[in-house]
Amino acid sequence: MFDRLPFLIGLRYVGAKRRNHFISFISLTSMLGLTLGVAVLILVLSVMNGFDREMRTRILGMVPHTSIEKPSGLVEWEPLAERLMQREHVIGAAPYIQQQGMFSAAGRNQGAMVNGILPEWENQVSIIGEHMQRGSLDDLVAGGWKVVLGSQLARSLGVGVGDRVTLLVPEASITPAGVFPRLKRFTVSGIFSVGADLDGGLAYAHLEDMQTLARMGNAIGGLRLELDDLFLAGSVTQSIINDLGMDYRGLDWTYTRGNLFQAIQMEKRMIGLLLTVIIAVAAFNIVSTLVMVVTDKHADIAILRTIGATPRSVMGIFIVQGLAIGIIGILIGVVLGIVLALSVADIIAFVESTLGFKFLDSGVYFISELPSELRWSDVRQVVLAAFGLTFLSTLYPAWRAARVQPAEVLRYE
Repeated sequence: MFDRLPFLIGLRYVGAKRRNHFISFISLTSMLGLTLGVAVLILVLSVMNGFDREMRTRILGMVPHTSIEKPSGLVEWEPLAERLMQREHVIGAAPYIQQQGMFSAAGRNQGAMVNGILPEWENQVSIIGEHMQRGSLDDLVAGGWKVVLGSQLARSLGVGVGDRVTLLVPEASITPAGVFPRLKRFTVSGIFSVGADLDGGLAYAHLEDMQTLARMGNAIGGLRLELDDLFLAGSVTQSIINDLGMDYRGLDWTYTRGNLFQAIQMEKRMIGLLLTVIIAVAAFNIVSTLVMVVTDKHADIAILRTIGATPRSVMGIFIVQGLAIGIIGILIGVVLGIVLALSVADIIAFVESTLGFKFLDSGVYFISELPSELRWSDVRQVVLAAFGLTFLSTLYPAWRAARVQPAEVLRYE
């Protein structure tokens, strides 16, 4: 009988009516605090996971995992591309030329990075083909002088498919009439949108057209490489450069976008730590609840001791009571957190449509929608952390209950 005593009495105390309603209020507050803390922590971690996923799929799907370049340009690049694709972890390669310039149309000007590409190779290293709103990369043909613009860039210039834009590059052409900036008219053949800041500053043209504009002849700027594990970009790049020689140089994504990824990881850890402190505050409210319950139940504890209950059994009663309060709060918080994590994008979209206000402007942030990715490993860690804090908060009140002396309590009863 005494083996089941802590569970029976501890669970009974959870729902028992008390003379002191303040104890019930503190107990409910502790439970609600755990619920909100757990739910918010699961939600925030899911949103941070979503940002991390979007950066990997959108941003790192558009920028190269690593680039191999040669200051003088690469001429015989196809044999080199085939050779690099045979290396471990390299799953794609594509040639490119990058040219910083300024687009002009109808009196509007906008700076952008123009990538000269071969459409049949580009799909190996980029997701742009999956995010074309209008037109296709295949519309880029040699000598066609066509360009694919990001959606924000096209909106800033006020152009659409079929319109003409002028590209001015920061290089001068010396003619008998003097020095003139180099510029060329392009026809907009497509518009892409990845929902990131790249939409406002990136354009694509055919590789041969950019070779002509940049006066590079048959040379290219470099090779973009796609890796099966982007976190190996640094070591893979260094290994390639060591094999190719000092005439080559490598630039991986950690130099161009690594600070953004590191910021997201740091924010996730710091926010997780801060919200865990909130859970700790809610959990340790259980200390106040149990201390008041122990004080209120001194007579009951004394009677239990006189009929044979051991200090360990008495201690177990209040541990069970505290854990029951905590587990109820944690379970409700987990359910609420999962529901919010799975539906936060729809909730934000509804609020935005109702208020007419955009929470995430892709002109400011690197994405335009609030992402969320629920990971069960995060849920498990949150539950274990909350349960551990709850258990720790029950130990001191339970220890105090176990030290109650029956003779002292019953002397005046």
